Amino acid sequence: MRVQTRHTPVFGVARVLLDPGESVQAAPETLLASRFGVTEAPVGRGGVRAGKSAAVVYTAPSDGGWIDFAPLRPGDVYPLDLGGGTGWSVHREAVLVRPSSVRHDPNWAPLQQLFGADSGFLEHYSGTGPLVLAAPGPVDAFELGQGELVTVRPDYLLAYPDTVQCRLRALDPGGPQSLRTGEGLAVDFAGPGTVLVQARNGRLSRT
Repeated sequence: MRVQTRHTPVFGVARVLLDPGESVQAAPETLLASRFGVTEAPVGRGGVRAGKSAAVVYTAPSDGGWIDFAPLRPGDVYPLDLGGGTGWSVHREAVLVRPSSVRHDPNWAPLQQLFGADSGFLEHYSGTGPLVLAAPGPVDAFELGQGELVTVRPDYLLAYPDTVQCRLRALDPGGPQSLRTGEGLAVDFAGPGTVLVQARNGRLSRT
């Protein structure tokens, strides 16, 4: 699977190029167009969260194919290449397209420790291939050295690798807080690793 992007960072579209028989998951309402012969089959909930519908598996015909995906709202598209050795924690609203070679890890222990029994604003992915993310604004990166620190608000957080250490803290211990949305919280990161952020507030873009 290869990914080509266009119209970024304001109205990004991701063209996914598939080898024969290769498949990807995405929300059906994000499919813009595809080569004739691409087939689709619904899957259960819990896969890609790019839209309100359950994810669909799209499979290329015997001679390969392409599919264009567009986020439901204006913004950037960003292929995050997973190399197999390091997983990534990704904002739960950000995944646009997931290849079959990338796994969603709903029971990943560090996120369970971070959020407890609640369903938080992050999900974990591992495996190999380009996980295509959608962001309401241009994607930026903080390259952290060993022990270097940065604080990011959850509404702007896009993704970070397992090499980065993180902790949640309340901005105002007496104020409203939500693990689901990140309201009232901040995330402190310590390197080494890359923290990806989106240059527009994700929660405001969905209102």
